[in-house]
Amino acid sequence: MDSDRLYRVKKEDVEKLKRLLTECFASDPLYCKLIPDEATRSRLLPELFACDMEEFFETCEIFADSEEIHGIMVVEDESESHNFIRCYLSEAAAYLKTDGYLIKEDPSLRTFWNFIQGRDYLNSRWTDKLHMEERLHIIYLAVRPGMQHHGISTILLREAAEYADRNRLMVSLETHNENNVAFYRHFGFELFEVIEKHFHLKQYCMIRDRKQV
Repeated sequence: MDSDRLYRVKKEDVEKLKRLLTECFASDPLYCKLIPDEATRSRLLPELFACDMEEFFETCEIFADSEEIHGIMVVEDESESHNFIRCYLSEAAAYLKTDGYLIKEDPSLRTFWNFIQGRDYLNSRWTDKLHMEERLHIIYLAVRPGMQHHGISTILLREAAEYADRNRLMVSLETHNENNVAFYRHFGFELFEVIEKHFHLKQYCMIRDRKQV
């Protein structure tokens, strides 16, 4: 994906990204299930998101509303060619670092076990069922709580939708907050399936069909 209206986030912005994502997901249903203890969660989330960002800078595009980075969107363009070896190594390195942090912060291994059970909530593997490579996947769409309701999510999502329409791409995403489903429907997304495994937590998997020209 490319955009001349959004700010392309750089590696030197990683500290801003960690702070934003930690603030946005501190009370997220998924992370509250995976890391129930609030103190452990506050220690772990910055490190986990740092691991994510290392991988995403290698394999995805990260856009923000502006250089101030009040909101971000992480997208993976499945229609573009990928270096599969580099992608695999980046993902493996992120998993190893993540597991190390989980064990270090909670030697009881309860949190580590939660992440093992919750892998299907984290890896977007459900998209394999779509059998569609001409697709844009939105991994993260996050806006700083203090800047919500200012149209930032709309700006980011509309840019992705317009890019997808120009290039005839399907768009996929998932959310663990049922309240978000109506928002995504406003942009043409429909519910593909609801996943509920191991936890009393639902993952709403949504797709926006590619525009037919």
